[in-house]
Amino acid sequence: MNELPAGITRERGLHLLTEMLRIRQFEGRCAELYSAGRIRGFLHLYDGEEAVAVGVMQVLGKGDSIVSTYREHGHAIARGIAMGPLMAELYGKRTGCSGGRGGSMHIFDAATRFYGGNAIVGGGLPLAVGIGLAEKMRGGRGVAACFFGEGAAAEGEFHESLNLAALWKLPVLFLCENNLYAMGTALARSESQTDIHAKAAAYGVRAVAVDGMDVFAVEAATHGAADFARAGKGPTLIEFRTYRFRAHSMFDAQLYRDKAEVEEWRRHGPVISLTTRLKAAGLMTEDDFQRIQGEADAEVKAAVDFAEQSEWEPVEDLTRHVYAEVSAP
Repeated sequence: MNELPAGITRERGLHLLTEMLRIRQFEGRCAELYSAGRIRGFLHLYDGEEAVAVGVMQVLGKGDSIVSTYREHGHAIARGIAMGPLMAELYGKRTGCSGGRGGSMHIFDAATRFYGGNAIVGGGLPLAVGIGLAEKMRGGRGVAACFFGEGAAAEGEFHESLNLAALWKLPVLFLCENNLYAMGTALARSESQTDIHAKAAAYGVRAVAVDGMDVFAVEAATHGAADFARAGKGPTLIEFRTYRFRAHSMFDAQLYRDKAEVEEWRRHGPVISLTTRLKAAGLMTEDDFQRIQGEADAEVKAAVDFAEQSEWEPVEDLTRHVYAEVSAP
C-alpha cells in the first residue's frame, strides 16, 4: 500500500489530501462545538472514513444523485456543499442548507442533488432505487449513489432494494461503509455472513470489497461501478472496509471496543496513509501539509462565524412546510 498508483501527480495527490483534511478539521470542530452546547441534538462524526467520501465523489458528476445516512457531513463536504450553510444547519439556523429544520442527520441540498441525510437505518436504500428508476425511465446516464453502513444490511430495505435494482437493471451504486460496529455491536455478533458484499450474490448483483482507507482503491472501484451502471448493466454493491475513529454518536461511551484497537486503526488512517505515500514519492512536504491544514482550519472558522452570526427562523414561520397553503375555490 506504500506505492502510489501509476500516473498520480502532485496536484492530484494534494487535491485528495485537501478534501480529506477539510472533512477531518470540520468534524473535529463539530465535536468541540457540541461539547460547548453550540450544536444540539444528535451528532455522528465521520473521522476515519474520509477516503470513502472523497474517493467516491471524484467519480460522480453533476447529473448524479447522492443518498446518504445520518453520518453524512463528510459526504456533503466532498460533494461540494459549502461549509457555511452546512455548519448553520447543525446550529439550527435559518441559513442552513435545510433551513435549520433538519440538523445534523438531515442534510439536504437540491443544487448538488444531495438527497439526505436520512436518520432511519437503511431508509435511504429504497430512495436510491426510486431515483435510479426515474433516471432509467428518463433515458438519462446519471447514477444514484447510496451510502449506508453495514448495520443496514440486516434491514429488510437492503434486500428489497437490491432485488428491485437487479430486477430492473437500475443505475444504483450501493456503497456500504463497513466500520465493523454499526451502532455498538460487533459485526460478527449480529451477522452470520460478515462479508457484506457476499450478500449481493443472492440477487445477482455485481459486488466487490475494497480497502476503504485507501482513497485510490475507493475511486477505482467506484469508477468501475459507475461505468457498469451507465452502460445499462445494472447496480453494483461496493463494500468499503473502513473504521470510525470516534464514537457512534456523541452519546456513545464506546464500551464495546478497546482503545488499543482504535489507536491501531488510527495509525493506518486515510490521512496518515496518503500523506506518507505522497511524501515517500516526493510529491509533498511537511510544509505542504501544514499549509493545507491551516487553510482547512480557516475555512472551518469562517463556517462557524457564519453560523454564529446567522439568524434563527422567526416563530411565525413555525408551520411552514407542515401545512399546505390551499386557496379557497
